[in-house]
Amino acid sequence: MRIIRNAEEGRRTLLSRKAPTAEELPMDIRELTFRVFGAELAPEEVVRRIIRDVRDDGDNAVRYYNSKLDGAPGGDLRVSRAEIEAAYRAVPAEVVEALKFAAGRIRAYHEQQLRGALFNFNQGGLGQIVRPIERVMVYGPGTRAPLPSSVLMSAVPARVAGVDEVYVASPVLPDGTIPAVKLVAADIAGVDGIFKAGGAQGVAAFAYGTESIPKVDKICGPGGLFVTVAKKQVFGDVGIDAIYGPTETLVIADESANPEMVAADLIAQAEHDPLASPILLTPSHYLADQVDAAITRQLRTLERGKIAAAAFENKGGCILVNDIDHAIQLANEYAPEHLCLLVENPTAYASKVRNAGGLFLGEASPEAVGDYTAGPSHIMPTGGSARWSSPLTVHDFVKITSVVSLPDDVTEDLARMAGILARAEGLAGHAHAADLRLAGR
Repeated sequence: MRIIRNAEEGRRTLLSRKAPTAEELPMDIRELTFRVFGAELAPEEVVRRIIRDVRDDGDNAVRYYNSKLDGAPGGDLRVSRAEIEAAYRAVPAEVVEALKFAAGRIRAYHEQQLRGALFNFNQGGLGQIVRPIERVMVYGPGTRAPLPSSVLMSAVPARVAGVDEVYVASPVLPDGTIPAVKLVAADIAGVDGIFKAGGAQGVAAFAYGTESIPKVDKICGPGGLFVTVAKKQVFGDVGIDAIYGPTETLVIADESANPEMVAADLIAQAEHDPLASPILLTPSHYLADQVDAAITRQLRTLERGKIAAAAFENKGGCILVNDIDHAIQLANEYAPEHLCLLVENPTAYASKVRNAGGLFLGEASPEAVGDYTAGPSHIMPTGGSARWSSPLTVHDFVKITSVVSLPDDVTEDLARMAGILARAEGLAGHAHAADLRLAGR
């Protein structure tokens, strides 16, 4: 792990951000694009063509791109009940139990969030009505490394919010199946249907509808490069939650921290993706060296050690800071997806954190537990978007209608002032409509 001993250098290197389009595409994606389209196209053009084809040719186009991009055979796009029941038999009982446990925690957290944050009211003739969105698709990323937890983290809040129809779209394995553990997670979450439609073709299918895939009102959840680009391109025809990039974890630690735990927390996110950002901020030279050594030891025994090592090489490292307040300042500038405070009395610093998707206080609250069983959704803002956005919550699955129902004695005063403002804007029609409400007109 590189150790940077100057905060300004850290800003220029580890804490700087490149636009996603500036990243060079991996060679395997470039080769696949050339095989499918006969040219080395930019991701935006690849997705534009896929969306066009799905809009024009529906299910056939989805099957075509499932075959060309995922190597999957044709067949029904909707997962059958028999396939789901077979998945329960294939998944170990302890995993099913853990998925149910996690779903219960996620449900309980978001039920409290719903009761505490969303309400209808009507006071003085003004109010709001809160209603759930009618149809939502949540994307279930991953095939070789399936992510059933991400299905729970989006589908369960949707159900809590009262969404009428919740569907899951997932990429397909070459044998034409979706990983069994993902099917079980979706069923535990209570979704209305699971579809074999990954990548941009899945996003397009749910954005516009096909013969067998319903058109939805909103598309949610993380995905790979083509899913992300597709969400951008269909936005406006359908709602989206946010744009998610590679995962980020910023750990702030002092000499009270256990270096093995600090290393493990960084590695837990680094193993997701070579483009992940595992970053440590500490005022302690000693801790930095100890964590560096611990990372080297732990990576030797991990199945995804090479991926994690690549993340540390690409975007990871340690920045030495003056003190914890200095670290908090840098963290607020960076606005990480995950911010872990492994310091003495972490709650004393919590109020100073302004920009973070998730805040994890102390060694008893590791981000890895947040990924699975704590309760809040682990789908969080990345790429610095924590400066203005939030984790996925029940708010993402409801819509608010403003209500104006004014009593007559209030309307007259409001209409008089509205007429004045309308004339100031040169909108005589508005002024006339307001004037008609004045007494005696």
